[in-house]
Amino acid sequence: MILRLVRHDNCQTMYNQPMSEFRFYQLITVRYSDLDPQWHVNNTRFLAYLEEARLGYILNLELFDGVSFHDIRSIIADVHISYLAPIEYRDPVRVGIRTAHMGNKSMRLEYQIENPETGLVFARAETVNVAYDYHARKSIPIPNEWREKIAAFEGKPEWRFPPSQSEA
Repeated sequence: MILRLVRHDNCQTMYNQPMSEFRFYQLITVRYSDLDPQWHVNNTRFLAYLEEARLGYILNLELFDGVSFHDIRSIIADVHISYLAPIEYRDPVRVGIRTAHMGNKSMRLEYQIENPETGLVFARAETVNVAYDYHARKSIPIPNEWREKIAAFEGKPEWRFPPSQSEA
């Protein structure tokens, strides 16, 4: 792991940051409505940035056609966000996203919200996404098409096949 020290112009703290290994990034435009009274991006907007990156990721992998959200086949079961530095109005922002684990019915996605110019990491996050049939209102096994495409994109050929029940 390569570590760099980066200083955010408006902070007195130095942040130690690993270089990321994400294969997909979603650029984010910070909007005026994202700001709180301190002129920082409000913590609730970080979750919206993750959502935007997640949608970009699945559209990029052609796992969803973007037509009907009843056909997206994924629902969020758990979210964790570690806030590391404030995002200010004119900061450039991108979100790296990757699939870190794939089980039988769920997968864990990891995110890094960062400044693409300086490498400053604003936040790290993870979500647990469950494969879900919105029409039947129940969880389902991760579709084979998703396994194939995610495994190829992330360079994880072992994900092409569901784990045994004891590994999930």
